[in-house]
Amino acid sequence: MYEHFFQCPYCWEEISMLLDPSITKQTYVEDCEVCCNPIEVSPEFEENELVGFRARDIEQ
Repeated sequence: MYEHFFQCPYCWEEISMLLDPSITKQTYVEDCEVCCNPIEVSPEFEENELVGFRARDIEQ
C-alpha cells in the first residue's frame, strides 16, 4: 500500500489515503476524513511508483 497526502477539494484540509499500486489506473469515490464529502480519486502507477494523482469533487 502507498500512503498519499493531498488537499481535500472541499475543505482544503490535508488528508491521506492508502492507495493500492497493484492496479495501475484506478478511479473511485472516497469520503474526506475531515468534512465527509465525496472525492473522486484517480491514482496512476507505473512500476509501483505513483506517477499521477487527481482528487476532485464529484460536482465537476
